[in-house]
Amino acid sequence: MKKQYVVVLAFLGLAGSAMAQSQPITEKQKEKAAKIHAKVLTIDTHADVPINMMKDGFDVAARHDFDQDGSQIDFPRMKEGGMDGMFFAVYMGQGRRTPEATAEAKEKALAIFDKIHKAVAANPDVAGIATTPKDAYELQKQGKRSVFFGMENGWPVGNDLANLKLYYDLGLRYITLSHSANNDICDSSTDPDGPEYNGLSPFGEKVVQEMNRLGIMVDISHVSDSTFYDVMKLTKAPAIASHSSCRALCNHPRNMTDDMIRVLAKNGGVIQINFVPSFVKEPSQQQELSMKAIRLKMRQVDLSDADKKALYQEMKDMRAKYAGDMPTVAEGVDHIEHVIKLVGVDHVGIGMDMDGGGQLVGCQDVSDIGNITAELVRRGYSEKDIEKIWGGNVMRVLAAAEKVAQSF
Repeated sequence: MKKQYVVVLAFLGLAGSAMAQSQPITEKQKEKAAKIHAKVLTIDTHADVPINMMKDGFDVAARHDFDQDGSQIDFPRMKEGGMDGMFFAVYMGQGRRTPEATAEAKEKALAIFDKIHKAVAANPDVAGIATTPKDAYELQKQGKRSVFFGMENGWPVGNDLANLKLYYDLGLRYITLSHSANNDICDSSTDPDGPEYNGLSPFGEKVVQEMNRLGIMVDISHVSDSTFYDVMKLTKAPAIASHSSCRALCNHPRNMTDDMIRVLAKNGGVIQINFVPSFVKEPSQQQELSMKAIRLKMRQVDLSDADKKALYQEMKDMRAKYAGDMPTVAEGVDHIEHVIKLVGVDHVGIGMDMDGGGQLVGCQDVSDIGNITAELVRRGYSEKDIEKIWGGNVMRVLAAAEKVAQSF
């Protein structure tokens, strides 16, 4: 009888929770959300705006329009949305692993660093380079945007550990070890040929150790499950998943299993939830293939104006075709909530992957991010919780990486 009573109570609790989630947001909650959003440090850990910055004619200091060009991030819209800081991704899609191609990848990476530094230097009243939590909080006080550096894909590291110090000195504070294919560091979660090392390569182990020594956060987004577990055994500093979601809610190899999330939390790390639709909600196979093909085309830097216009129209048509399947802000927050229920609020954050495919109904560009805070308030999360989710957790991990580096 007692057991049945407990089951009934549990059922009622779940029903009550579901009912609370279905309630529309009130005006009072909207006002509360706006105040919290304006107050807390908001940091997004994966922004692909450098892809646009490397194209002729794109000025990150000018306001663009998503409906006109499909772009999602610039300094004016960051300010409008209350986005205090973002990790601008030095992205390099994996190419041939020859000495010549790897040297070219390094040159291209250095050009991206240079472009970002120059853009920030040209707008000193608007933004500043940040490399520490202290920098981010100080820039927030000044009303400026923080620009952090992350590297998506360790390919530009080549086979030379000295490159890590080079990139660190340019401001780099995390490296996503791989991208969509295996490299000399580790296996990727999505390489069509499958695993090469069954985790980290011997060189990759040295890379992780050197990143710990320097204070560069190890980012396990994109890596294979076996690579993830190798990193967890080796790293002395907490790691991050800069833009990954939960496999329990969306069965994609880019997402993390519950066990991986538990291990990451035990390590002291944080998973930053990705808003690419196919990582939030499982799409049809045809939709996924079509969107992936378009995203790959959009990453090219040598597109003509006519090509850009045609490609953006293709993207708009594709979004319209599958509009009914597009995930919402609420479904994105479901991933945040899943992590909280699993390991607590100290191990989750936000890495939207905007300008790299990240978009939800209710959050189509960076000016819309207040809707995420509103949804968290609607679900009953406190200001303290929201402060951790939006920036506090990842700043804690960055500080921990710095502290580990100082111990060497």
